Amino acid sequence: MRYKGIIFDLDGVICSTDEYHYLAWKALADRLGIPFDRERNNLLRGVSRMASLEVILEKSCTTYSDEDKAAFAEEKNATYRQLLGRMSPKDLPDDVQNTLKALRTSDIKLAIGSSSKNTPFILERIGLESFFDAVADGNCITHSKPHPEVFLKAAGMISLSPQECLVVEDAHAGVEAAIAGGFDCAAIGDARDDGRAKWHLEKFSDLLHIR
Repeated sequence: MRYKGIIFDLDGVICSTDEYHYLAWKALADRLGIPFDRERNNLLRGVSRMASLEVILEKSCTTYSDEDKAAFAEEKNATYRQLLGRMSPKDLPDDVQNTLKALRTSDIKLAIGSSSKNTPFILERIGLESFFDAVADGNCITHSKPHPEVFLKAAGMISLSPQECLVVEDAHAGVEAAIAGGFDCAAIGDARDDGRAKWHLEKFSDLLHIR
């Protein structure tokens, strides 16, 4: 492979917690009497918790204070973490697991670049808490995607330049962040056809064929 490092987004790339996010946001929206469905949930992909909350509150007839919003975000996260407790190594797809093992046998550095503050908990639940060479997440950044900070931080943690790393993303905001940081991007899932990406993956194991 031409790259010395690969930086993976977590949710939607390594594993999927989309349903848990949706259920947690839906519970909050229902309590507040705000219309929210799966179609609107798609607007939240790849963006931060507070930015997601603002999207939901756009449909509210009530104006909320910053204190209210902070409480809502915590309420959603508490529900989400409770749902994440259901996760186990069985939630790591075989294709992902086998590909990661194959990459691990090479000299390529592997890192996580996720805006989620729940990244350590999710990695622990799926049995990958000590697998990656570095983990940059929402706990160590001040700007969420599409800002490139999390990818730049991950690259720094594995002592590589953006030009030496490939970012793997499934969200358009993540592709934008990768390009803004000077990285090549491999897009998968919902972002697979994003024209800004250098590589377009049908499945995770297609990474092994990038040369």
